[in-house]
Amino acid sequence: MPSLIPTPRRWTATLAVGAVLAAVTPAALAGASPAGPQGEPGTVTTISTGWTIPWGTAWLPDGSAALVTERDAFRVWRVSKDGREKKPLGTVPESQTTGGEGGLMGVAVDPDWATNHYVYVMHTSSEGNRIARMTYDGTTLNGYKPLLKGIKKNKYHNGGRLAFGPDGHLYATTGDAQDKPLAQDRNSLNGKILRLTRDGKPAPGNPFGNYVYSMGHRNPQGIAFDAQGRLWEAELGDSKKDELNLIKPGGNYGWPTCEGACSVAGMTNPKKTWSVAEASPSGVAVVDGAVYMAALRGQRLWRIPINAGNEEVGSATSYYVGAYGRLRAVTAVPGADALWLTTTNADNMGGQPDGSDKILKVTLSQDTAD
Repeated sequence: MPSLIPTPRRWTATLAVGAVLAAVTPAALAGASPAGPQGEPGTVTTISTGWTIPWGTAWLPDGSAALVTERDAFRVWRVSKDGREKKPLGTVPESQTTGGEGGLMGVAVDPDWATNHYVYVMHTSSEGNRIARMTYDGTTLNGYKPLLKGIKKNKYHNGGRLAFGPDGHLYATTGDAQDKPLAQDRNSLNGKILRLTRDGKPAPGNPFGNYVYSMGHRNPQGIAFDAQGRLWEAELGDSKKDELNLIKPGGNYGWPTCEGACSVAGMTNPKKTWSVAEASPSGVAVVDGAVYMAALRGQRLWRIPINAGNEEVGSATSYYVGAYGRLRAVTAVPGADALWLTTTNADNMGGQPDGSDKILKVTLSQDTAD
């Protein structure tokens, strides 16, 4: 199966975007630290401005540009890798806000985009949250087709992230829509990670014979695959603990029975937890054996080393604390030792005016032995 994007030497998975404006040395910022071990975040550059809640990003297969969604405007943009071109491709029809966290959220590009030109989005509509497919002909988006409807919506807890797995199937995160029991209901689409085919059917081999891949999630907003094909997920907790989970098919990750570590039989414990003030995570990316996790309320970027040989993780380190406000999406830059971050300060929790959000490029330190 063709990969979603070219596989450069130093990166694995998720969502992105770009335009070059101003550089800043992270050591001069609160919570930042000088360059150190391989993969440690370093210099930050603002590469694109004028955004209003850029929620999801996905690279085109050749890595030349990324597609970016703006949540409340329902608009999809094409942004060149060098950040100099920012082109609107159109809006997603039948979209609707929830007055909170709903709207146009995740975006993913088909692994065979070069031949079928399919783009997938997750968005709120009048009947609920849904996953839909459109065609990008190189100029505009058209041919809107709903693939999966009936995901319960709410003002909060809508999930919304999309990503293609190495198996060629589409993975989607859904929140509990503030209806907690749904997360423990195998027949509900809410509080889950879903796995579906490109035509919107339950993917073959799903553990319960429906769309559900894993359950017991409160509000998962970040998913990414590592070099071993393992799925990592970031999840917003309630009032105690946010989570980083290693997702297994059929796994039950506890909500609402547990928040954070759990001793209840049948529940799977997170690999790392944080207080909600330190994190409230959204997007994640995996690069060179570490998970990079964007924090909303925590207003920082977390780096969590992972072990290729086992399922343990190392100590988490935070960067840029409070320097850029709320961070929503994080993705690896194809062919470069870098990440792209999007801010989300114009959302309800950030309170900044429309157009105040940015896309940032973060350089990662290199191993000089390479």
